[in-house]
Amino acid sequence: MSALTERKKQILAIIIERYIATAEPVGSKAICAYMGNAVSSATIRNDMADLVELGLLEQPHTSAGRVPSQAGYRYYVDNLMTSYELGVDEQERIKIWLQSFSGEPDKLLEKAGNILAELTSCVAVSSSPSDDEAFIRRIELVPLSDHTAMIVLLATSGILKSAVVRCDAEINVEIAEVFYNICQTYFTGRNVADITLTFIQTLVASLGDKVFIMSPFLCAIADLCSAVKTTEIHLKGQNNILNHTELSEDAFRLMDFMHRGTPLESIINSQKKPLNVSIGTENPYKELRNSTTIFSKYSVGERDSGAIGIIGPTRLDYARLISTIRYLAGVIGTMLTETLDE
Repeated sequence: MSALTERKKQILAIIIERYIATAEPVGSKAICAYMGNAVSSATIRNDMADLVELGLLEQPHTSAGRVPSQAGYRYYVDNLMTSYELGVDEQERIKIWLQSFSGEPDKLLEKAGNILAELTSCVAVSSSPSDDEAFIRRIELVPLSDHTAMIVLLATSGILKSAVVRCDAEINVEIAEVFYNICQTYFTGRNVADITLTFIQTLVASLGDKVFIMSPFLCAIADLCSAVKTTEIHLKGQNNILNHTELSEDAFRLMDFMHRGTPLESIINSQKKPLNVSIGTENPYKELRNSTTIFSKYSVGERDSGAIGIIGPTRLDYARLISTIRYLAGVIGTMLTETLDE
């Protein structure tokens, strides 16, 4: 694509920002007014025709105005979009909304998804932290009754998983001590990928008369380690799709696509940059050909652990949404890192 003149860049930016705001095609008279009548309508129409020729604008059949093409949105995001910073009040409000869930990764991500869906009127998608290279940092046993207890596992990736276990024997101080000794000897500091069924079977065989009491707990630990390695996808605000007329023809196809899970996991796991914007056919799945996805990675400690973002129409307030998603990902990463450090 040949380099655009500054005037054509200005015209393209005006059309995209007006179309984002109004969903109406933008004509030369409106552009002329936004440019302070410094350029004639005829000159603007010529520049608009050139932008159509370059594939950056499109002309609906029933209108004299122009609308952005997917290529136009891409050029805008990469070259013309002005940066947007969330206000201090907006930042504090997001932190307060999330604060009470900071120690529970899954609930934190669900709450963050609800917030993002509400703020953006799009579908919010997030992935739980997952890391098959994580190590077991701590395992706790929390008695709930005489015969049931909750096992809580914290991994070095910041992932916190729990499971309720029933034991035939009464869970007393002696059993708790045996449990903690086993955890300290065989689990703490070990890679979660090492905790396989074979590993558990070998360990059980060495427990002697404690095998029947400890087996339920050890199997639960193995399940929790498997969960640490598994990416969970959280979806919030799916019905927001119905609020966008641009997606009305794709609504049910998109709903089905999102609930399949695996494609979204593939999209999230393929993110190469800290923040990724894919517009229309840049997305790898045909169901997203008229949609935009924006995802930002979040880090726990110094490791990329998951991502949060949105699926919406191509007509989006990109500057505001990108800033919101980036900020939200940063808060999630900070809160999960603080949980890990406690």
